[in-house]
Amino acid sequence: MGLLGDELAFARALTDRENESVMALGNRKRYAADAHLLTEGDRSTHVMIILQGWVTVSVATDRGATRLILGLRGPGELLGEMAALDSHPRSATVRALGSIEALVIPGDAFRRFLALHPRVSGLVIRQLTFRLRSADQERSALASLTVLQRLASRLTELSRAEPSGPYTPAVPTPPVPTPSVPTPAVATPSVTGTPPAGTVVHLAQDELAATVGATREAVAKALRLLRSQQIVRTGNRRVEILDPALLALLADGHHEERPE
Repeated sequence: MGLLGDELAFARALTDRENESVMALGNRKRYAADAHLLTEGDRSTHVMIILQGWVTVSVATDRGATRLILGLRGPGELLGEMAALDSHPRSATVRALGSIEALVIPGDAFRRFLALHPRVSGLVIRQLTFRLRSADQERSALASLTVLQRLASRLTELSRAEPSGPYTPAVPTPPVPTPSVPTPAVATPSVTGTPPAGTVVHLAQDELAATVGATREAVAKALRLLRSQQIVRTGNRRVEILDPALLALLADGHHEERPE
């Protein structure tokens, strides 16, 4: 399971010349927190590149108002490319987690650009392939893992995110480099190893439920179990990881009781 992915963001994989050309295709636009940048079922065909901030990508479920969060996208990420390429309705809704700045590119301009730039077209294909594989893994996890396992896995993943990532205390996010505003390269920290104890994931229980495909009640029950074993401590829109090693074991399917 993975919301954040480990692929290099689209805009950060471009050369300086490609980046300059892509930025010239569209216009910058700002969005307020909770705004919908793209809406599931909509017939629009423009694409977007996140310049600053983070968004959720979600789809409606069979439970009506409940939504399943498929991914979190941050600076440099390309959004909406499927509708731009096949002219089908939007397959997911993109919502701003906080204030967002994005580059909005008309679909026809994007398609013409890809036709003239095979290397960039290859980057888009690679991104589509990666996201399809990730979606397959999510479906497999929903079918084969318990809510406790999925929750433990999600908390472990989010607690390893970079400090400027989503669901962490507000830290200025490095903007995507543009030709007019040079920005030093910023490497994304590796998400390997165990996160330190005391790491906090800033999420409400209903949001956590949406990231693991479960009900709020099921997630509340799983959190009670984790609290009883002193693996996490919860508060208002926060989950503090007290024992990251044991949380990672639970994510892998181990259910050993904590020694007294």
